[in-house]
Amino acid sequence: MAATSLLPKSISHFLTNPPSLPSTTTSKLSFLNPTHDHPQCCTKRPNLHTVHLKKKNPWLDPFDDGPDPDMEYGTLFTDGKQDEDPRPPDNPDNPYGFLKFPKAFNVEIASLALKVRGDVRRCCCMISGGVYENLLFFPAIQMIKDRYPGVQVDVVASPRGKQTYEMNKNVRWADAYDVDDDFPEPRVYTDFVGVLKGRYYDMVLSTKLAGIGHASFIFMTSAEHKVSYVYPNVNSAGAGLFLSETFTAESLNLSDGGYHMYKQMVDWVGKPFRSVPRQPLPPLKVSLSRKIKEVVEAKYRKAGAERGKYVVIHGIESDSQASMQSRGDTDSLLPLRVWAKIAKGIRDLTPVFVIPHEKERENVEEIVGYDAPIVFITTPAQLAALINDSAGLIATNTAAIQLAHAREKPSIGLFCSEEKAKIFVPDAEEKRCTIIASKTGKLIDIDVEAVKKAINFVNVSLALV
Repeated sequence: MAATSLLPKSISHFLTNPPSLPSTTTSKLSFLNPTHDHPQCCTKRPNLHTVHLKKKNPWLDPFDDGPDPDMEYGTLFTDGKQDEDPRPPDNPDNPYGFLKFPKAFNVEIASLALKVRGDVRRCCCMISGGVYENLLFFPAIQMIKDRYPGVQVDVVASPRGKQTYEMNKNVRWADAYDVDDDFPEPRVYTDFVGVLKGRYYDMVLSTKLAGIGHASFIFMTSAEHKVSYVYPNVNSAGAGLFLSETFTAESLNLSDGGYHMYKQMVDWVGKPFRSVPRQPLPPLKVSLSRKIKEVVEAKYRKAGAERGKYVVIHGIESDSQASMQSRGDTDSLLPLRVWAKIAKGIRDLTPVFVIPHEKERENVEEIVGYDAPIVFITTPAQLAALINDSAGLIATNTAAIQLAHAREKPSIGLFCSEEKAKIFVPDAEEKRCTIIASKTGKLIDIDVEAVKKAINFVNVSLALV
């Protein structure tokens, strides 16, 4: 009997707090023969990791059979979310200096909480794409903050995408590094690997489709959780060896998924864990500083518009990178001659044309008129501030549509097809967005009269308000 009691299942009970041993040697040992009368801190719980869990890569650890379903845990770092304890304020007058640790971070037991409960104190998000793709990742960042209280979130994005985080208060640092560059300079590559490794991240999330090259880049950060999308073809070979969790993209262009393009990663971040339920995905929200609002107000007043009495027109055809298009919808810009016809249908409100480059100013003045209000804006924060002070928005499928939704402004979205509209603007009625789609699959063939009717309907709604 003694030999049969020393099975691997019984070894797990060393993790609990056993009752004190009796003085007699004839009594049965409680940790060798577990009873059914466990205290509340040692009750068995269903292992939620096994729900919809993908098969582990046998090449990572051939001896890893996954979590033990019969494992019993004690009371230390087991249930609930991580704690966000207040940290004493720093004393700048201290002549001996001080160490800057995150809140609720104890050096001695940090690794224990990371292993047992999966605490994340520092998280790095590598976002592929431009303004549109980074903007749609905002709800995921808010979910990370809600799921891991006290976590510090950093972002690595392209120089254009970095501008988006001027509107996000949840991000501590935003570094400009183009993860989409397949052949970076060696000095920049090695330097940035050292920067990320020196920050001691607990989790690294990447939305770039990873092959063995990008996977090894994430691996060198030495994070505990290395999570990334991988190619849906042979280019993903070997990437799983360097990553702890992978998501196979449905296509080579992740942006084809539209508003829910990060659904797989969001499901993994918000997964339930023991007594913690599934974390819901919050809506898209952006924050604007007072300085940005003042700068933008000076711009549109100089153009001749007043607060709440103008309509923003965004999506003018241009070769500028500041057009804020999505990679999943390249047919999302209209020529000026079409915008001029649409602007004629606006009544009681002033149409304000947003240009992504100064060279477009002459074209607008020539086609629309020299008295047309024109505002030159290249950053998403200034565009959000302009939409925030307006009565509404008329735009193609650019970041302006998502910013109007984030600021709860009525909008009219012009799309090349109904399918694109459903993908990028789901639940359009709840978001106060009127969808006008082309019947031919090309945005240039959009029905201008239908757009004018939608404008009149919006004008009547605003008048009632």
